[in-house]
Amino acid sequence: MGEPAVAELDWLAPFRVDIRLTLNVHRHGAHDPTFRLDSSGAVWRTSLTPAGPGTLQLSARQDGGPGQRIRGLAWGPGAHWLIAQVPYLLGVLDTPEDFRPVHVRLAELARRLPGLRIGRTDRVLEALIPAVLEQKVVGREAWLAWRRLMTWYGSPAPGPAPAGMRVMPSPAVWHAIPSYVWHRAGVEPARARTIAAAARRAGPLEAVSGLPGANADRVLQSLPGVGPWTAAEVRQRACGDTDAVSVGDYHLPTLVGWTLAGAPADDAGMLELLAPYAGHRYRVTRLIEVAGQRPPRRGPRLSARDYTAF
Repeated sequence: MGEPAVAELDWLAPFRVDIRLTLNVHRHGAHDPTFRLDSSGAVWRTSLTPAGPGTLQLSARQDGGPGQRIRGLAWGPGAHWLIAQVPYLLGVLDTPEDFRPVHVRLAELARRLPGLRIGRTDRVLEALIPAVLEQKVVGREAWLAWRRLMTWYGSPAPGPAPAGMRVMPSPAVWHAIPSYVWHRAGVEPARARTIAAAARRAGPLEAVSGLPGANADRVLQSLPGVGPWTAAEVRQRACGDTDAVSVGDYHLPTLVGWTLAGAPADDAGMLELLAPYAGHRYRVTRLIEVAGQRPPRRGPRLSARDYTAF
């Protein structure tokens, strides 16, 4: 038997939700120390909550009706906060029923992925730091840096979490990381400075999750080194903003253009294609990303850089 949970949840969600599909957006690479999938189908996440570190395990099963039975277990000082957050994490405030796809392909994806919901973590720094690490680099480079920093500075996950799980360190720890450690992690000075500045403003930044989209965007972009792409990535995850578009993404315009128009697009073309879906533009891009359909590759891959060798 594992360590008894500090807090538990047995919730009949009034909607269908695929917890893996919905929560996978918070996963930063296959070996993310803050996120695990187990063989039973459960999702494990760690978080540094306002009450302290916590580990959350979530599983779901069909309950014979239109809803779904959600089982949650949590450990650590942040356990009760994490359990109370579960409905929001799984999209209880989301309104996919208001989404009216006019493109045949989008309508097909919405029918095929009814369990994909847009939830919110209400943890801004936990969304911001990985987003900054992912600025203008390939995913595996950012994910490796995240994994190194979590391993070196994160605290062990409370409870019977899968081996190697860690909880994100406090803002004070992020701010104190020396330059040579950033270098060892593969993070160049510009991104390191942005993360340190965010850690200094952690208190005001956490309030962003309660702001309307445009206001949240202004606060986030007031931070040096945070532009439209990073702000949108944070709004999507921390705020559950169904309209936040990741303008400036390396792959997204091509995916959207290919799916909706049969040809690659740039940012301007992507926004034009998404215009009919105002209020749900992030939902559209998420459906397209999850579908996994990719256009033929015609150019070279973006190569990873190794800052530790500089």
